[in-house]
Amino acid sequence: MPLPYTFNRMEFAGSLGDLGTILPLAIGMIMVNGLDSSGIFLSVGLFYIFTGIYFGITTPVQPMKVIGAYAIATAMTPHQIMASGILMGVCLLFIGATGAITLIEKYIPKATVRGVQLSTGTLLMAEGVKFMVGKTKLQLLHQMAEPYLIVQHVGPVSAGLIIGVVGSLLTLLLLENKKIPAGLVIVCFGIFIGLVIGTREGVGELGPGFYLPAILPLGFPEGADFTFALLALVIPQMPMTLGNAVIADMDLSINYFGDAARRVTGRALCISMALGNFLSAMLGGMPLCHGAGGLAAHYRFGARSAGSNLIIGGIFIVFTLTFGNQVLVLLKLIPMAILGVLLLFAGSQLALTILDVKERKEMFVVVTILGITLASNLAAGFMAGIVLAYLLRSEKLTV
Repeated sequence: MPLPYTFNRMEFAGSLGDLGTILPLAIGMIMVNGLDSSGIFLSVGLFYIFTGIYFGITTPVQPMKVIGAYAIATAMTPHQIMASGILMGVCLLFIGATGAITLIEKYIPKATVRGVQLSTGTLLMAEGVKFMVGKTKLQLLHQMAEPYLIVQHVGPVSAGLIIGVVGSLLTLLLLENKKIPAGLVIVCFGIFIGLVIGTREGVGELGPGFYLPAILPLGFPEGADFTFALLALVIPQMPMTLGNAVIADMDLSINYFGDAARRVTGRALCISMALGNFLSAMLGGMPLCHGAGGLAAHYRFGARSAGSNLIIGGIFIVFTLTFGNQVLVLLKLIPMAILGVLLLFAGSQLALTILDVKERKEMFVVVTILGITLASNLAAGFMAGIVLAYLLRSEKLTV
């Protein structure tokens, strides 16, 4: 049976656990690519709520990272990004509705799944450290580690590094505390810093009201946009989505929630992401997916039911409807280093899923996927891991 909805401080803290993944890519795609901020955050909020209600357990919502990172790095047009979301939706709907994903997941070895989880966790941890030292694409774009703080250094030490170290120590102290949830403390700590030494640009001009996002605010993509998106974004993204957002996410959901995760099947995840991407494209948002990293983040910081989905989804919806495109002003109050802390601990939680790998050959597959991922990308690591896992089933091969 699905877990009952619970609404307490731990669910609240857990609901904030994946902001480190959502906000940087969302802010980058708004500022660099010109996506509609209302459309992005409203679609994220609605997707959180719908998936939480359907799956009945904590369910992650994330940007599609390959698409988001490449789109920001190359300053793609909003129509090309929208086209990629629509195409991903069509592909995932086909894979889910035909049952093709059931055949795919049947032949994915456990060691390959663990390799994807370790690789994703490691990438999240590395990105978290980059946020603390000011080396992410968004920070390099602004040419400063904390673009929304008026204080950049304390003596010779970067302000972001200080915030990151203090935030990490606080998290370590409170990670198992049920009365004072680490996630909630860290986010509040970040907002406090933003209010005290933040630029607070636009905060004084905030005007609460009722803002309804427009349908297709940027228009509809043309044929050339779809062709470009298919080759440059969809094909590179698809293996990562199937590996991390479907197979690894399903495995981790069962690991965390047991029988309560019975609705979290490959077919359901594919169809869910397809519908989420159609919704996001209609509102002018970014391509969305689920993901093992996001689930690990929510769970590590205290989420244990679908109540966390309703909490974070409600926050995004209320703030978007109340402030419209001005919601970005509020989100900029959270320092980049705080997002880094969330990513660091979310990644470590996901990476530790390899603890149940006992056989030498399986561990070799796991670490090989990690190595290939670090040298190229997760899609390449995922596909190589499948081949390697089957090859090592032969008794003639040893490691």
